[in-house]
Amino acid sequence: MQPFDLTEGTSPIILAFPHVGTYLPDAVEEKLNETGKVLADTDWFVDRLYSGLLEGATMVRANFHRYVIDANRAPSDESLYPGQNTTGLCPITDFDGKPIYKDGMEPDAEEIEARRLAWHKPYHDALAAQIERVKAIHGFAILYDCHSIRSHIPFLFEGKLPDFNIGTNEGKTCCKCVEKTVATHAMGAEGYTAALNGRFKGGWTTRHYGDPDNKVHVIQMELAQDTHLVREEPPFDYDDKKAEALRVHLKAILTDLAALAPHLSGKEQ
Repeated sequence: MQPFDLTEGTSPIILAFPHVGTYLPDAVEEKLNETGKVLADTDWFVDRLYSGLLEGATMVRANFHRYVIDANRAPSDESLYPGQNTTGLCPITDFDGKPIYKDGMEPDAEEIEARRLAWHKPYHDALAAQIERVKAIHGFAILYDCHSIRSHIPFLFEGKLPDFNIGTNEGKTCCKCVEKTVATHAMGAEGYTAALNGRFKGGWTTRHYGDPDNKVHVIQMELAQDTHLVREEPPFDYDDKKAEALRVHLKAILTDLAALAPHLSGKEQ
């Protein structure tokens, strides 16, 4: 299994999918307990949700599961949300705080580093290369980091999560026009709720690559899974009717982001 799948496009938009993969190497799978093997914390079907919405979009898709190593965590494993419950670079619990490994089978520092080199690094090498390639073509790049999560996870947050959760690290990872374009669509989507820099302000990908002064604009979209799944528990099935309604708004977001090209490239007349 390759660490990632890559589709190179001609658009200024790059779609990243760090958590849709479900592949577990045998050496990892045999160490997981029954809770871990459910893979409950997958971003189920998010790549399918965005498929075909924007012609020419570049897509970088991680094939490995986040329980192997989390592609949206810092290699140093520093917490992006100090003082709040979260999971690390190599999670040892799920989003409900339940252990995912058999007793005594958690990865040590040497194994974590081996996993980083085998999976995390190739994915980010590819992502960084695509940012540079797209920027060379257009003079700028927009990285749109695609995520989803269950709408109720008491271990991580209180109450019900909004449907659209936009993260820009308080506006630091993209220009105002990128943030406004996404937020305007999300907050104006009838029948949906939205938050900007609420519980999710953007993960390591967003904060690491976001550099608007150098024309790299990064924004994270975390979707509540009840917007496109039949249910938020096993089996995690795609709901075509819900998904098609949501895709209308996602398409509008991506289309309007791509339309910012003249402004972001400095070629606006």
